[in-house]
Amino acid sequence: MNQTVRNIIIFAVSMVILGAILATASLDSTKRTDIATLAGEVQKGNVASLVIRGNEVEATYKDGSKTKAEKEPGDSLPTVFKNYGVDAERMRVIPTEIKEASGFSYWVSLLAPTILPLILLVAIMWFFLRQVQGQNNKALSFGQNAGHEISKDAKDKVTFKDVAGVKEAKHELMEIVEFLKTPEKFAAFGAKIPKGVLLMGAPGTGKTLLAKAIAGEADVPFFFMSGSEFVEMFVGVGASRVRDLFARAKKNAPCIIFIDEIDAVGRQRGSGLGGSHDEREQTLNQILVEMDGFEPNAGVIMIAATNRPDVLDPALLRPGRFDRRIVLDPPDIDDREAILKIHAKHKPLAKNVSLRKVAERTPGFSGADLMNLMNESAILAVRRSKASITEDELLESIEKVMLGPERRGRVMNEEERRTTAYHEVGHALVAHLLPHTDPVQKVSIISRGRAAGYTIKTPTEDRHMRKREEYLEDLAVLLGGYAAEQIIFNDITTGASSDMKGATQIAKDMVTQWGMSSALGPRVYGEREDMIFLGRNIHENRDYSEKIAEKIDTEIDHLISQGLETAKRLITENREAMERVAAALLEKETMERDAFLEAIQIPDANLGNRPKK
Repeated sequence: MNQTVRNIIIFAVSMVILGAILATASLDSTKRTDIATLAGEVQKGNVASLVIRGNEVEATYKDGSKTKAEKEPGDSLPTVFKNYGVDAERMRVIPTEIKEASGFSYWVSLLAPTILPLILLVAIMWFFLRQVQGQNNKALSFGQNAGHEISKDAKDKVTFKDVAGVKEAKHELMEIVEFLKTPEKFAAFGAKIPKGVLLMGAPGTGKTLLAKAIAGEADVPFFFMSGSEFVEMFVGVGASRVRDLFARAKKNAPCIIFIDEIDAVGRQRGSGLGGSHDEREQTLNQILVEMDGFEPNAGVIMIAATNRPDVLDPALLRPGRFDRRIVLDPPDIDDREAILKIHAKHKPLAKNVSLRKVAERTPGFSGADLMNLMNESAILAVRRSKASITEDELLESIEKVMLGPERRGRVMNEEERRTTAYHEVGHALVAHLLPHTDPVQKVSIISRGRAAGYTIKTPTEDRHMRKREEYLEDLAVLLGGYAAEQIIFNDITTGASSDMKGATQIAKDMVTQWGMSSALGPRVYGEREDMIFLGRNIHENRDYSEKIAEKIDTEIDHLISQGLETAKRLITENREAMERVAAALLEKETMERDAFLEAIQIPDANLGNRPKK
């Protein structure tokens, strides 16, 4: 639409300029009069000279001024003047010059009334024909690939040096790089280049960045598209774009094709609406044929990324298609430190900043979270007019990424402040006294995001398996705030709603998914199924009877009650310590670990703080 408007404006301006040129060509500043008036001036002797051009008479007066007049065609000027009573003697004493009329002016005056409208009509027709032709070209190219390309000569290429962590994934992908660089070395042993690589991992773990690093490391062209870019409202567009993408890739082989979020088109066939005529399924069929069909794709490696490998069609995952499946786990503490160092390269950090400490405080953070953390800390340092980023900005940015920005404008009355303080101290006290929980790092009653207050606990080391006892203690910690409100105020508030939700989910998973219930034994109850069309876990297949469902509810209630009783017992036994910590928290609003230990005056029972064997 914008292009059409611009063309119309250009056309209108062009016609105005053309009209101005033609008007200028015939523009004459000499004033005009009628032939009778001119004859009178001649008779009076005011005219000094005359110039005749066809039917036009130009007279120059004795004072230097000029005028023009038109005479009757076919009659000579003396005859015309004689008819107006001019003496022949007057005519003889006036110098008279006869000039031929200008050819340009003659033809312009003759043809302009006919030619100009014709030119205007032809120009308008050409303009609209050109627009229609352009629309036809767009219609014909609608199914062509709309993907993007990064050439091998592009500047600022990403390599494996720019990707921290994911050591196992980089080791696996180095084989792909070697295949692209020296294929003859593998061909000598009869080895074939892999057809496809599937990168699987949670959002933000670096799947797209790793794919770019493969292309940069191998120094080959990199074609990339999102899975959603293939499917349009018109039938056949997705399959056409797949064909065009692979055709471009074959011309530039060896190269890499990267499809991000392939689950948008690669979901299991036959599970959505539309059956075999579903446009998404036709696109997937074309991808399957291009990857391992009748025509070989030598030198073209396809890399795809997804965080939902469970919904992909089995045909995509068979050998010959995605031969390699690489899982990108969330970074451990060493990986987090390496990622922080990469994102801190161009940021002025204070000398006493320890990125190791920041890595310890960020368990569960993905690479994208850590990048956001460093960016938020830089923004915070600029807002505070500091010369460098200090530890305060980094630790505050951790809380901002986890919970949201501070809401100091949310003013709580004194009763709400006391309730929030005891609630958070309840969490912290129970976590401090139980041996298998994470150590408390910070307690605050300053609102962040949707939380009125918060307690931060961080593990001392990365763990991949957890025991039943640890989950039981997690239930007690989650319900510590609820228990504190009951004991201190003999009432409860809505502040424990998210705690109860988390505790219920843990208890349910312990019973139905992890086999941690002595009453129900080692069995999974309820198979979760995905609604492929909606893309969410909204359906659970109940493969158990109503009698078992009643037992599950009873066991969940038992686990939650057990956690609540543990929390109440610890708070009751250590109420004095709780009062001290709550009073200090109400005064300071925020307590770091050292201040918390000083106020509670009880040795930490957490295993993470005991000497390791």
